[in-house]
Amino acid sequence: MAYETYEMLKISVSDRILTITMSRPEVKNAVNPKLHDELSRIFYDVDRDTDVDVVILTGAGGAFSAGGDLDWLQSLHGDVVATARSIQNDRKIQNSLLDLEKPILAKVVGPAVGLGCSLALFCDFVYATPNARFADPHVAVGLVAGDGGAVIWPQLIGYARARRYLLTGDPIFGPDAAQMGLITDCVPADEIDGVVQDMAKRLVGGATHAVKWTKASINAGLKVTANAVIDKAAGLENLSMLMQDHGLALEAMRAKTKAVFVGK
Repeated sequence: MAYETYEMLKISVSDRILTITMSRPEVKNAVNPKLHDELSRIFYDVDRDTDVDVVILTGAGGAFSAGGDLDWLQSLHGDVVATARSIQNDRKIQNSLLDLEKPILAKVVGPAVGLGCSLALFCDFVYATPNARFADPHVAVGLVAGDGGAVIWPQLIGYARARRYLLTGDPIFGPDAAQMGLITDCVPADEIDGVVQDMAKRLVGGATHAVKWTKASINAGLKVTANAVIDKAAGLENLSMLMQDHGLALEAMRAKTKAVFVGK
């Protein structure tokens, strides 16, 4: 595959294990338009790569991903065409993760926020360090959780707990995330590389098609739910991206103050 066309994603392959590293470490791998576009394409390319059986997704520089880049979000606000394009890419990311039959392991160190959180939770195995922070704070910036949170959180931890975190945007750290079943396991920082590699090698050493098709069978039910939720959540997030409350939240973030919403 022509992975050299990717710039924000660093791709390496060894022993049929492909590692994708989000690489904007200077901003905790916050998602800008270029990274967003690459994320909307990469899993389709991986699906076609016959030399890869297992995928590891991680971030550079001590962070998984801090979510949407503030400059990008401000440039989108009020722009109907640009917001629609962004939402379309979100749907591609979600669908490509659910359609990929090859197992995906997320290695999470530091923040996994917003879209970054959804990327991690859509993976089949999620290993995190104690300092890992999972949060979907869309509501805190006046947005609907349309890039995956409304799909995956209820499936992992139930509707009551999902409401608790999606309607407040409160974070969950690694140990609590593992305890409540949001992620696979929380492991010490000096062990996480080995734990992820060991599981990846175990999956590579398994019956390839049995592993892939079992994952596809598990995801079949999830995709039925996802297809219903994604359209609703994506459309409502697009609408919320055009509203005054979102603009007020972005201005407050820039000023490092608390947003005062006006309900429109």
